[in-house]
Amino acid sequence: GQVRYSVPEEAKAGTVVGRLAQDLGLEAGEAEARRLRLVAQGRRASVEVSGASGALVVSSRLDREELCGKSAPCALRLEVLVERPLRVFHVELEVTDINDNAPIFPAARKNLSLSENSPPGSRFPLEGASDADVGANAHLSYTLSYSEHFSLDLQKIEEDGESLFLVLRKSLDRETIPVHRLLLSASDGGRPSLTGTMELVISVLDTNDNAPQFNQSVYKVQLPENAGLGTLVVRLNATDLDEGTNSNIFYSLKLLFPLDGREVFRTDSNTGEIRLTHNLDFEDVSLYRLQVEATDKGTPPLSGHCKLLVEVLDVNDNAPEVSVTSLSVPVPEDASVGTVVALLSVSDRDSGANGRVRCWVWPASPFGLEATFSGSYSLVLREALDRERVSEYEVEVRAEDGGAPPLRARRGVRVPVSDVNDNAPAFAQAVYTVLARENNAAGAELARLWARDPDEAGNGRVSYSVAEGGVGGGWRPASSYVSVDAESGRLWALQPLDFEELQVLQFEVRAVDAGEPPLCGNATVQLFVLDENDNAPALLPPAGSGPEAGGVAAEAAAALGSESGTLWAWAAWGAPAGQVVAKIRAVDADSGYNAWLRYELWEPRGKGPFRVGLYSGEVSTARALDEADGPRQRLVIVVRDHGEPARSATATLSVSLLEAAETALAAGAGSSSSRSAAGAESGSGAASAATNVWLVVAICAVSSLFLLAVVLYGASRW
Repeated sequence: GQVRYSVPEEAKAGTVVGRLAQDLGLEAGEAEARRLRLVAQGRRASVEVSGASGALVVSSRLDREELCGKSAPCALRLEVLVERPLRVFHVELEVTDINDNAPIFPAARKNLSLSENSPPGSRFPLEGASDADVGANAHLSYTLSYSEHFSLDLQKIEEDGESLFLVLRKSLDRETIPVHRLLLSASDGGRPSLTGTMELVISVLDTNDNAPQFNQSVYKVQLPENAGLGTLVVRLNATDLDEGTNSNIFYSLKLLFPLDGREVFRTDSNTGEIRLTHNLDFEDVSLYRLQVEATDKGTPPLSGHCKLLVEVLDVNDNAPEVSVTSLSVPVPEDASVGTVVALLSVSDRDSGANGRVRCWVWPASPFGLEATFSGSYSLVLREALDRERVSEYEVEVRAEDGGAPPLRARRGVRVPVSDVNDNAPAFAQAVYTVLARENNAAGAELARLWARDPDEAGNGRVSYSVAEGGVGGGWRPASSYVSVDAESGRLWALQPLDFEELQVLQFEVRAVDAGEPPLCGNATVQLFVLDENDNAPALLPPAGSGPEAGGVAAEAAAALGSESGTLWAWAAWGAPAGQVVAKIRAVDADSGYNAWLRYELWEPRGKGPFRVGLYSGEVSTARALDEADGPRQRLVIVVRDHGEPARSATATLSVSLLEAAETALAAGAGSSSSRSAAGAESGSGAASAATNVWLVVAICAVSSLFLLAVVLYGASRW
């Protein structure tokens, strides 16, 4: 802790201030043994430690005014040192004031010259006395030696403190008393009180006995701070009742406050006009206190005084100032409502309504302002953000004060929005229809798929893949037929496609972004394989026989057989025209026009006894048969499809011409499995006609489906 003592100033040498050793906790005799002493300070302390008793005593004159001046309290900080062991203690010594200083006037004598015509009540400022003491010891009161002409007046003015005036109570007469000698006394508030005096020597002048007088003692003027240079502040008027040169007045200006405003005003010494010579600024100085002196030209000159208070009125000459004190960008697009984006400070140097500022955000945006405390605002998020819709906001904070007209300020804040993975890749179509011709080359491009992800960077980087499974490929997955490039979305075939094996393949393509967590989108691809004419017509084996018949066949009305790859049939002499002799049966593995077959008689050419149904394949008599046609006819029949280019197969039919009885025997010797062929002749013909009708219907349906697929494919591409 710290030891504190108090001693009055001017205490005699040897005065005990305090039992230092005892207060520091030292035993009797220990102070001298451990060399208790004061450490030398920068200024003389006027106290010392008694070696024998360890007491702190006054060693020389203590003068509080010399040590501390007008500061109160007057505290001296001392350091006390003891040895064995070495320790340092801090001691604070307060020197209390005693009334040892009398009030002092600036001069022992003050000469005043007063006109004999000075009216009673005239006031003349006097310089007061000063006292070096503090507190009540420095509180002064004034008295004046008795005079029937003069008295004192002490005024307490808030702006100027105390003012001392000599007041004329009775008119002067130089001829009676040319000089008045008065004693002005100042007494302090000490006990006992001390007094200082000053002699006032007042000379009464016989001439110019009227001093200039202003209309009022204090003038108050208000000026806007934007008043121009040369503006008339006030026209002062002081009057002097004397005549001639004693009534000629000149004016002078003294600036009381502030001291740095001496160049702001200028006085016309002749007219008393005070004009503005420097720009005013309410924010720097709002009030000027001036003292104007009016002096006549008499001998001796007389003067009158007045105070001029110039109040500067605020005008709206300062626009608001907006500054950003903190900025947290970029803002993630999933930031919650209420997130603080920036802290702003708004100020206006004007006062009153001119300094009241309102702020808002322009243009309308998901951001708003919240006032935290006076002059501070927070830019906060008011709505949810979507970077894919707006990736960056240019927010302008506008401020407007309450002046007339109002002044405005603006501050732009750029708020970028950072991306989060909130958008899954989306294909342009939910279903893609792809047309591919069979027998395409492996690696051929089938289509290009594209999925859009509006996110950026990795969140928007899309990779493609074919989902496992698929419909239409049988037991084989779709990935065995097609593949998709992971980066470009190019769909290409892994192997040539075969329409006869696969007509439609439906599968899903998946698009996955690189976000965390990743998001995906799917699209269905319907791959239609278009038929090519890559299969020739194949002749079916004869009815009732196995596949070993060699792939060629004939169906006879009476009897049918084959020998060495040649079809043979029997016909009776005299058979009428139109009688069916045989039927050529063939199929084509293709579809549509490529599978629509037509039958042509290639040999013999010209007008022979037989003809072939163009689409039925039935071989019938073209006319009645006679012996001139010979015992056997060899027919070469070509079966063609409608593909481009057309493919064909050839069948050779040998028809034997017999008598009717022999024809019946040949029919009975036919295949055992064809015993009922003669009885079913009419049914076979009807079935052939029905087959032709359904074949035409199937061809039209397939053609319509093909045209519809082409139109859909073209529309999806467009």
